[in-house]
Order: sequence, then structure tokens, then C-alpha cells
Amino acid sequence: MDVLVLGGTRFVSRAVAQEAVERGHRVTCANRGLSGTVPAGARHLVLDRDRPLPDLGSPDAVVDVARQPSWVRRSVAALPHAHQVFVSSISAYADETTPHGTPETLPLHEPRFDDVDLSADAEAYGPLKVACEQLVRDGAASWTILRPGLVVGPGDPTGRFSYWPARLAATPTRPEVLAPGTPEDPVQVIDVRDLARWIVRCAEERVGGVYDAVGPAVPLGVLLGEVAAGCGVPDPLLTWVDQGSLERVGVSPWAGPHSLPLWLPRPAYDGMMTHDAAPALAAGLVLRPLAEIGLDTLTWLRATPDAVTTGLTAEEEAGVLRLTR
Repeated sequence: MDVLVLGGTRFVSRAVAQEAVERGHRVTCANRGLSGTVPAGARHLVLDRDRPLPDLGSPDAVVDVARQPSWVRRSVAALPHAHQVFVSSISAYADETTPHGTPETLPLHEPRFDDVDLSADAEAYGPLKVACEQLVRDGAASWTILRPGLVVGPGDPTGRFSYWPARLAATPTRPEVLAPGTPEDPVQVIDVRDLARWIVRCAEERVGGVYDAVGPAVPLGVLLGEVAAGCGVPDPLLTWVDQGSLERVGVSPWAGPHSLPLWLPRPAYDGMMTHDAAPALAAGLVLRPLAEIGLDTLTWLRATPDAVTTGLTAEEEAGVLRLTR
């Protein structure tokens, strides 16, 4: 099968290209060539999606992770007969509160069909993805739309999940680990390699429909315990600090400076980490153990000195523990 990956040098799109090569497909990665190399065995086609498209060939399947509608509009029009696998996001949903949502039960944002500079308007991300989805549905002969939640694993450029393997592996020198919220708070992740394998399978089998690309929701205490075990820390000393106390001392949720990654305020975000994974699993998504993800992410971090991490520094964590006792 001829597979065109629009991208192919970073995280999800690179993992897709790598998986497709390993499965014996003929893979072309179309990108500007400014953010890294394509996987060995893939062909690189120079492409700037802000400009008129070059000849993209006649691929059997196209994998696209774009967020600008003009890019998707042009590529779908150029390749209407290819099966399109469009990687959207759960940010497409307007409702982040309702637990156990599915594509059939949750409302979407109103689409925005004009390109937007996300550095100036980050809130446009979800509406842009909705517009891109609609362009794929309207223009492609066949398509799969996948809405991933939090994608994790080796190569993660956000540093959100990576905070935890790094922090838990540091317990010999920092034995008390600050954990946010309660052990029962839900969290939901998907490893980039598992997502990539499913994307390629959707391309191979021309799977139709819209799916939330998520793993099952698990309690945060379970996730941290599994990740710790994978990193060689079978019984970490987790000190749970409630949401109100974290907010009182200025700890931020989710990601960024002075944050505790994976923590989201409740009940405002009760739906964001509890999407129903059953349809994706029934459609062929296969997931690896959390302990394996934790170990592989830690191994990657140790081999990549410039890997991005986010979250509390050691000094900030000690300060929060002191202020919230």
C-alpha cells in the first residue's frame, strides 16, 4: 500500500510513518523538512502547505494531523480517492464536563473554516479541528476520523506525562512525591505507538467512522502506581494534596510552569479524561501496559538530554508540600 503521511517528522505523524514502514508499506512523508528527519525507509517529499501543492502522487491512504482548514481543503481536493485518516482531537468537543462521552453523545464546537494563528488564539484549536473534520467528510471518498485524548510515550514534545516517570524515578533522593487531587480522580492516556499502529490499521482496512482514540479511564492513583512500578519504584510514597489546597498555593493544572501535569480541576473537566474507550477497542485499538509506557518514556528521557519536561521543580514541589501540610 502507498501511504502518504502529511508530516512525518514529529511525535504522532512520525510514529505513524515508522509503523507504516515497519509493516511493509511504501511511505512518503510530505513536510517542509524543518523539524527533523523522516524515519528510515520513508521517502521525503518537500511540502509547504501554505503554498500550492506539488504532485502528491496517487496514494492509497493519507494520514493528516493538520489543524489549519486551508491545508486540509487543498490536500483532500488533490487526493479525493485516497482513504483519509484524519487525526483530530477530543478538543473538538464543546462539552468537557460530561463523563463517559462518545462521538454520538457529545456536542462539537462550531467549526472555524478560516486559518487561525494559534499562538494568538489558542482557544481556536478545537473549532479548527472540527472544520478540518468536516472538510474530510465532505471531500474524501472514504475516511476515518480519530479524536485522541492525551497522547503520551517516547518522543512526547509536551512533557506532560513525562513529568511523572522522571519524578517517580527520582524517589531515592526525593522520596515523598506530591500527587494532585485524590487517588480516585480519573485519567486517560494513549501511547503514541499504540495510536500509530491503529492509524495504520485504519488505513489498511479503510475503517470508516469517527472514534475517540483513548485508552480506558483509570484512577490517577492506579496510573501513578503502574508507572512507578515500571520505573523500578514499586511502592512510592504519594502525598495527595486536594484541589482546593493546590489552587490556594498557586499550583497550575495540566501542564506548564508551576504545574502538576495530568491534574485537571473537577467537576469542570470530569468529561475530558473519561471518554468511552469501548468503541475504539472494538475497532482494533490495542494498548500496552501503563508500566511499559512509564519505563519506555523514562528510557527515552535519559537518552534525550534536551527532551521537554513540564511541571513543578524539586524546589517548588518541596514548597507546596510544606505549605499544604
